[in-house]
Amino acid sequence: MKIGQLAERTGVSTKAIRYYEEIGVLPQARRETNGYRVYDRTAADRIAFIQDAQSAGMSLLEIQMILDLRDNGESTCDHVIATLESHRTEIEQQMDHLERTRERLDEIIHRARALDPTDCHDPNRCQTIPKGTA
Repeated sequence: MKIGQLAERTGVSTKAIRYYEEIGVLPQARRETNGYRVYDRTAADRIAFIQDAQSAGMSLLEIQMILDLRDNGESTCDHVIATLESHRTEIEQQMDHLERTRERLDEIIHRARALDPTDCHDPNRCQTIPKGTA
């Protein structure tokens, strides 16, 4: 199939397909004599894997590493599990940080509602944001 057909079949733009080839997550397509790219069914399968891995939070670099292992006939299960666990840990850390930020915002909002705007005399800052907030 040609690149437009592959794009339609996978829901990925032709630009993205060319980029995937450029960075190596998709093998270079065979070229017809007129220079058109020609793909087989495995290209659509690989793109489906790329999409699934990205939806699980993996970067294209991480996906490339998995595909390289796979292309070399190596098992990828342990590597994929470690990558997913690492992403989960990062998300948990981000969630903790966001929770602390939300709590701090709640404190500032509560404090700000009790302030009297006529007490604001500093031309360089808003009294709503307390000193030492950073």
